[in-house]
Amino acid sequence: MKNIAQWKITLGESLVASAAATVSFVLLGLPVWAMFIGWIAFFTRGVDFRHGAINFACVLVGLACGMGAAVGLHALGPYLGAWTVTVVVFFVAMVVVSLRLVPIFNNLLGFFLGLVSYFASHLPPSGEAFAKLGMAAAVGSLAGWLASRVHKHWSATSSIQPRPRGGEALGNG
Repeated sequence: MKNIAQWKITLGESLVASAAATVSFVLLGLPVWAMFIGWIAFFTRGVDFRHGAINFACVLVGLACGMGAAVGLHALGPYLGAWTVTVVVFFVAMVVVSLRLVPIFNNLLGFFLGLVSYFASHLPPSGEAFAKLGMAAAVGSLAGWLASRVHKHWSATSSIQPRPRGGEALGNG
C-alpha cells in the first residue's frame, strides 16, 4: 500500500509541475525556468501557505536587489572599469546578507534566488522585468504549495511520513 501512495504522490506532484509550466509558458508567456525559481523558493523554509508567501516575498526583494545591482553596474562601469563588479557585488551582498537579520522576512536563500533569477533573465532593469519574473515566481510558489497539498493528502491516507520542512532538512529548523 505504501508503494501505491508513493506513486500517487509522485504522479500528483508531477502533474502540478507540468500544469504550472504550461500556465507559465503557454498562457502567460513567462519563462518556465523562472517559474521553478518560485517552486524552489517555496520549499526553502516551511511547507505551508504562510511560509511560502514569506519565501516568495524574499524572492521579490532579491529581484529588486538584482535590478539595483544592474543599475549600479551600469552607472559605475565608466568610472571603475573592471572593478565595478567587485564594488557592486560587495555592496549588494552586504545588503542581502544583512536582510537575514530582519524578523520573519529573513530567507537568505529566497533573496539569492531572486538575484539569480534577475541576472539569469538578461532583462534590463524595469518594472516590466520585475512583473514578468515576479509573476513567474508567483506561479511557481503557488504550484509548490499545491504540490505540498498533494503530498500531504496522499501521505495522510497512507503510512508515508511527510517530508521534513526545508529548514529542518538543512539543519536550520
